[in-house]
Amino acid sequence: MAHRFHRSILREYDVRGVVGQTLGPDDAHAIGRSFATLVRRAGGQAVVVGRDGRVSSPELEEALVAGLNASGVDAVRIGLGPTPMLYYAEATLPDVQGGIQVTGSHNPADHNGFKIVLGGLPVFGDDLQHLGSLAATGDWLAGQGRHEHRDVLGAYVDRLAAGLHGISLDALARFRIGWDAGNGAAGPALERLTQQLPGEHHLLFTQVDGTFPNHHPDPTVERNLDDLRALVAAKSLHFGVAFDGDGDRIGAVDAAGRVIWGDQLLMIYAEDLLTRLPGSTIVGDVKASGVLFDRISTLGGNPYMWKTGHSLIKSEMKRISAPLGGEMTGHVCFADDYYGFDDALYAAVRLIAASVRLGRSVTDLRGAIPEVVNTPELRFQVDDVRKFAVVDEVRDRLEQAGARVNPIDGVRVTTPDGWWLLRASNTQDVLVVRAESRDQAGLERLLVDVDAQLAQSGVSRGPQVAH
Repeated sequence: MAHRFHRSILREYDVRGVVGQTLGPDDAHAIGRSFATLVRRAGGQAVVVGRDGRVSSPELEEALVAGLNASGVDAVRIGLGPTPMLYYAEATLPDVQGGIQVTGSHNPADHNGFKIVLGGLPVFGDDLQHLGSLAATGDWLAGQGRHEHRDVLGAYVDRLAAGLHGISLDALARFRIGWDAGNGAAGPALERLTQQLPGEHHLLFTQVDGTFPNHHPDPTVERNLDDLRALVAAKSLHFGVAFDGDGDRIGAVDAAGRVIWGDQLLMIYAEDLLTRLPGSTIVGDVKASGVLFDRISTLGGNPYMWKTGHSLIKSEMKRISAPLGGEMTGHVCFADDYYGFDDALYAAVRLIAASVRLGRSVTDLRGAIPEVVNTPELRFQVDDVRKFAVVDEVRDRLEQAGARVNPIDGVRVTTPDGWWLLRASNTQDVLVVRAESRDQAGLERLLVDVDAQLAQSGVSRGPQVAH
């Protein structure tokens, strides 16, 4: 029997919807049937399934597994845990060929969805649309798959801790660190990890609660770091780290309470990496600070700007064999001595390791990053069809005028004042603007340039739209 998904839930990078409105158990069952069909046609027979701590996740997981089994694929169920634990299981269990995590990621509590991986690569873009086509036509294989439960949490945590191999216990014992799990799925793994680590560790909100009673688990929003900042200040800690709802985004604050944004963390990781692997290519997304790309060059690395989106970053890293990549949103992917996927818990471990190997505190590393003035993502509504045309028009005008334009993902324009970016959102009827300069006056001039280009295409920056 065919199934049609709500048009809004098959996003660019994952499947996401509002439970009871655009997403429910029937959708989960259909995702299972479509993915199982894809897996079997690729020669596979088993996939690993995990879930986050949202209230709706157990029901969606049951329906998903039933769909997988109905199309003849076996499900290895690893239970509650962060999305990177699902990625770890897919990468290391010899008898699985793919994986699905039931997760709403950093979205509100009434949202949920699925992150999917096949053969070590994320399933996104056209491949997600293909799952929708299989469901819409009922082009599903039939079968009688089985399911079993396996515990991989211990092995996963051991692998996280292995990121500190070779670093002296004395050096590690000096650290005093704050951790905020945000009541998300990373909590149990974080508790076990910090029990293995030397040093002093102060934990917040590790009890998994899908209603997120303390604060929303998205560390890219500064107010969600208030509790962590307060903990670091009250306990005089060296730094603090925070995770999103499914543990694949990292946020951090230093001892002075300054936020260390995703591209700034990537600068620290890059400095550590390039002392060990000189000349490496490091991938950053098109929204990242120009300071990141300049810093990588200064350190002797090869900066590589790529499209925004964790799935796109991971796939491009694998294609070009880059050992490190990440984006503004706190997705950081390590392929040197790890598996190439985004794992915020592992990123926290590597931040400790970087501080030791570089011989400087996290606060000093953050303080060495040049200060610039930039906007957040300025998101405003534009018709879903028109948004792409506007970007094309702006790009064509600027290129004809001889401007310095990088068209890899929208339009990134470099001027003597700094740079600005215009791109169409892959998941909403929204245009996104971001700009960066050395000072406020330069930033204002950049935004005047942006507005002039938008006006020529008949649009303007209207009321801000949430992500």
